[in-house]
Parts: sequence; structure tokens; C-alpha cells
Amino acid sequence: MPARDEALPGRAERPFQVDPTHVVLGTPIEGPWPEGSEVLYVAMGCFWGVERIFWRQDGVVSTAAGYMGGYTPNPTYEETCTGRTGHAETVRVVYDPERTSPELLLKAFWENHDPTTANRQGNDIGTAYRSAIYWTTEGQRLAAEATREAFQKVLDDNGYGQITTEIRSADDAGPFYLAEDYHQGYLHKNPGGYCNHGPNGMTCPVGIVRQDQLPSQQDIAPPA
Repeated sequence: MPARDEALPGRAERPFQVDPTHVVLGTPIEGPWPEGSEVLYVAMGCFWGVERIFWRQDGVVSTAAGYMGGYTPNPTYEETCTGRTGHAETVRVVYDPERTSPELLLKAFWENHDPTTANRQGNDIGTAYRSAIYWTTEGQRLAAEATREAFQKVLDDNGYGQITTEIRSADDAGPFYLAEDYHQGYLHKNPGGYCNHGPNGMTCPVGIVRQDQLPSQQDIAPPA
């Protein structure tokens, strides 16, 4: 991970065009989104598979592949892959909080990659492939911390190591920069394309908490 003064210089504007409409959901990639929509940023390796996981989730309004958590303004894919921008391949998830919750979205996050391998998912190695959650609301922060704790217990019970996922506010992580157009909806455009994501065989428990615990019950899906 480079220091800020070691990162590539980047540029003032995005050096490519991106189709403004989501190829699967038919919604705006950069907004505007329906009033009340919330935004969560997740990184869990190559963003192709990550984006597909989340556009399939109930209540998701829009998704986008991009770069976040680094220093270089308006980076390209080639620059990010060098590790010299500091960015992680990240997916922006826009969702309707009346139809889903941070807990349910983060359940999909924990269950579909290995959060114990720092800077690596499968054969993808480097800081660009780190695991991260960049939250934009207090409810998301609480959900990230609570689900991390819950999933660590599952990992412990199954003989796995410690979670290395970076959890911080989106404000602290810095701007989200859209990736090139061919990365958007990549696995819809290329059904046989590379994807190393899928169920890791473990379940992240959500939905039941004591009433004196946070997050509050109104933020958590009730038990089935």
C-alpha cells in the first residue's frame, strides 16, 4: 500500500465514458436514485463477481464497479492493478432501506468471499483485492461491526483465522471513482467471464439480538 505522496498522480477528470444506465437493473448508475435510497460500498476481490452478487439482492436499486480507499484521483484499471493508487476494487450498492437492510446486504458480503486473507482472493493478489466495507450511515457502521463479530465466531468454530476486513466510513475512505464501462455489469455482458466468488460454505447469523443490544431490532430482519 503506497503512502499518499508515493501514489500515482492520476488526473482531474475521468478519462473515459460510462453508460449512465445499469445494464441489468435499468436504473441510473450515478443517480439520481429514489428518495430515501442509501449507499453502501463493499470490496471483496475482483469487482466483476461482487457486482453480480449485489445486483441480485432484493431491494438493491443500482450497483457500480469502481475504485475506492486510495489516493490517485480518477484512476484507470491498469493503474489500480499496479497497487500504486492505493484503491480497492469496490462496488457501490444503492438500496431501498424499506425493502432490505445493511444486515442482509452484509450477510451476502461475509458469505461470498474469504475475509481472512489480507490483500488476496484466490489467485487475485494485491491491495486492490482487499476486503473492505465503507459505510455511509450509522446503521451501516453498527451492522458492519455486529456482523463482523458474529461471523468471526463462525470462522472460529470452523478453524479459520481472523477477519482482516477494513471497516471505515466512506468519508474517510475517500471518493468512489467509477471503473471503465466494460467493467460495469461485466458478468452480464460476458456470461462466461472470470468470477472467483460464491458461497464460502459458512452462514453469517443475522436477525436475532437481545433488545438491549445495538443495532436496534428495527434495523434487523425479524427471525423467520
